[in-house]
Amino acid sequence: MVPFLRILGIETSCDETAAAVVERDAEGHSNVLSDVVLSQLDEHSAYGGVVPEIAARAHVEALDELIEEALKRANVSLNDVHAIAATSGPGLIGGLLVGLMTGKAIARAAGKPLYAINHLEGHALTARLTDGLSFPYLMLLVSGGHTQLILVRGVGQYERWGTTIDDALGEAFDKTAKLLGLPYPGGPAVERMARDGNPDRFDFPRPLVGEARLDFSFSGLKTAVRQAAQDIAPLSDQDVADICASFQKAVSRTLKDRIGRGLQRFKTEFPATFPATGEKPALVVAGGVAANLELRGTLQALCDKNGFRFVAPPLRLCTDNAVMIAWAGLERMATGAAPDPLDVQPRSRWPLDSNAETLIGFGKRGAKA
Repeated sequence: MVPFLRILGIETSCDETAAAVVERDAEGHSNVLSDVVLSQLDEHSAYGGVVPEIAARAHVEALDELIEEALKRANVSLNDVHAIAATSGPGLIGGLLVGLMTGKAIARAAGKPLYAINHLEGHALTARLTDGLSFPYLMLLVSGGHTQLILVRGVGQYERWGTTIDDALGEAFDKTAKLLGLPYPGGPAVERMARDGNPDRFDFPRPLVGEARLDFSFSGLKTAVRQAAQDIAPLSDQDVADICASFQKAVSRTLKDRIGRGLQRFKTEFPATFPATGEKPALVVAGGVAANLELRGTLQALCDKNGFRFVAPPLRLCTDNAVMIAWAGLERMATGAAPDPLDVQPRSRWPLDSNAETLIGFGKRGAKA
């Protein structure tokens, strides 16, 4: 039987500095003792996106205090935790260095094992913390840096079924917002404007719809938005709202096609897995774009139609946080996985499925996720 475990998690992969203390009992149930996140939104908003150097400095300035606060809120000391989990990639290398080096220092000083966590694995396993899901299940990861459909077979066992061949969906939202003069972050701004817009005014393209492959593409859609805006410039508030609503509708219909095909593939590959247990197969959505209510509604309806359970963790656990990093460390510990050596290095590129063919570049630091 797996023993009771408690772990300190650290997350610094992008523009949130976070620390958390999480427990896992012998039956696999979780208990979040503390969850502290400091957003850097104000530092980056003037630039319309994340500035890596500013992000790294902000992590350095805040992380020690956040860790102390996480331990204080959890009413524990370092002696009371069994291990340290720190994000090791993918992400901005400066931020990763800050978090991982801090984790190493704490592990060395306190004599605790260190687990270097893949940020994407944190997203992939969060639904097991919040909803107790059994393996296997599908995950749609939609964020500023990633758009992927992943089969989650088990801890450390991931198959990428689809990925973007150009822009991530969150990036498309942010760039659309910037083009239209909306504030950063772009996703919430586009969603707000879309509520007052006509989604049928512009017939934007729906890339790859109808194709058997499960990949995504948003570059052409982004270009179509730019062309439409240029054609009717100068833009009124209603023009902006209509473009946002039409853009969001195109995204929604694209996801409906892409994910719908993924659900059918899942049912084909696992025809007898769930009827025997009475548990529905599940689609998990994670990442910042998962906060978009129209996209959630589209995915919920799609799951209902196909007999799937739709799982969307609370928003605070969809965006970057240390709870998911701590939980991923606990899941690894529960499998008996060995801790990482203290000379482990951060990785700006770190795909969950290392066997998947890279579609959008392979650099000195490895394949893009």
